[in-house]
Amino acid sequence: MTKLLSYLGLAMRAGKLVTGDEIVHKALRSGDLQLVIVAGDASENTKKKFRDKCHTYRVPLLIGLDRFAIGASIGKADRVVVGVSDSGFARMMREQLAIMSEVEYIE
Repeated sequence: MTKLLSYLGLAMRAGKLVTGDEIVHKALRSGDLQLVIVAGDASENTKKKFRDKCHTYRVPLLIGLDRFAIGASIGKADRVVVGVSDSGFARMMREQLAIMSEVEYIE
């Protein structure tokens, strides 16, 4: 998990991460995202919304971690939804997810 959170921080510093429900949704619609991460403690409505949107736009989705860990890793207050716009960062994160057990859902 620590590596994934480190990758999130690196992506944020590199300007390859978008955060927040509406901004991530807009980036999804415009085809700018390679991976979407939704906190495991997000509401069921939020999880369903992003499952549906990511499926529609064919973007991999991870539901896991918690809002405080995600926020701390990117230097922000708690975050429920983040989107990764760089394919290299997204690939590294997906590879890291393959060995994690804290993940609730990945598509």
